[in-house]
Amino acid sequence: MPNFSTNEVSMELYFEQYTKILEEELLVAMGCTEPIAIAYAASYAAKLLGGMPEKMVANCSGNLIKNARSVTVPGTGGLRGIECATIAGAVSMQPELKLEVLSILNDADREAIQKYLSEKRVAVHHLISNHPLHMVIEATRGKESCSVEIIDSHTGIGNVIKNGEYLQKRQEDSEKKDVEAPKISVENAYRYAQDIPLDKVALLMEREIQYNQDISKEGLTNPWGEQVGKAVLSMGEMGFWSEMIAAAAAGSDARMNGCSKPVVINSGSGNQGLTVSMPIVKYAEYKGASHEELLRALTFANLVALHEKEGIGKLSAYCGAVCAAAGSISGIAFLDHAPLDMIESVITNTLGTISGMVCDGAKSSCAAKIATSLYCAILSYTMAKNGNVLRPGDGIIKNTTEETITTVGKLAADVMRGTDVELLKLMLEPEK
Repeated sequence: MPNFSTNEVSMELYFEQYTKILEEELLVAMGCTEPIAIAYAASYAAKLLGGMPEKMVANCSGNLIKNARSVTVPGTGGLRGIECATIAGAVSMQPELKLEVLSILNDADREAIQKYLSEKRVAVHHLISNHPLHMVIEATRGKESCSVEIIDSHTGIGNVIKNGEYLQKRQEDSEKKDVEAPKISVENAYRYAQDIPLDKVALLMEREIQYNQDISKEGLTNPWGEQVGKAVLSMGEMGFWSEMIAAAAAGSDARMNGCSKPVVINSGSGNQGLTVSMPIVKYAEYKGASHEELLRALTFANLVALHEKEGIGKLSAYCGAVCAAAGSISGIAFLDHAPLDMIESVITNTLGTISGMVCDGAKSSCAAKIATSLYCAILSYTMAKNGNVLRPGDGIIKNTTEETITTVGKLAADVMRGTDVELLKLMLEPEK
């Protein structure tokens, strides 16, 4: 067993908790997770009512509106928007599929979606909430009514009410357990990835490779979106590094523009899942790494990305591709058997350089932000290999990588809260 740097929690508990974190976070999702979460809630509501609702109201937090309004909803024939996602989920009426709830849509369903859209059966309201990821779907059918709440995670069911009676009540923060799971740290993630029995994580990582590689190939083969992945390949100045960046960006090209192939997500995001995983998969091929080395590098990278997002949350004004890219190239450094201090320098350099990139919603340009973040992270690794790391006191850089990660969390969750509000206002301004 590894020698974890803590006297408070046993090594066995860290093994158990880190494995549980990976199992809970590395989920399969079809399409952008925000509209899919809306579809999931609407599907839940329709099933409660026993059929297609006559009217629905999608009450969505600002971050949900931001991320769901412009992206193509998979399975709908190229349609976009919150109204479409709500109707598509209700038509599906299979909430047990969760983030793959739209995978069963057929041609007849698509006709029904178009019909309901034309009848304007869905209203979208801005839900003012302290929870960035928060929605309440209200639905009526005849004399029956219900509401389904999603809060804090894309499948996190809160209050469920039917005909005025609670079927499920949300657990308030004050009621939650006093003892929480151990927080991730870069050092403990490093040791976990080195020493965890491979059978504990192999299936998770192999699924991530399979699904994310499949949609990446789709993005490089066919003309999805603005074809950022293909553009990166056409530039080619960075040799195999360009192939790594293109693999991640191409997957985003496809999924942001309606591709129905599923992905394995990280921190609630398919784009972040692609950014974490695909460069490592390509680099392992280039390097001739063993399958075990690849799986362990992916394990480490996923944990690092999740750790960086702990203080930020799943949705914010801070572009999550930055954290995912730092995690990914840290995983490549891990694959290179780089020492821990060099890996920490990669993270510090990346966060200290590109933490200002904003999230202005899910859409085609996410692929370009992925490419930009990975370019920066590769530069950060090159700097680290040359013995260069941004110094404490340089902007937001603190004495340790862990302190810098904490600072970035505060920047994203607190300082940029006002930015988030203003971003949404700008995005919702009517076109002139």
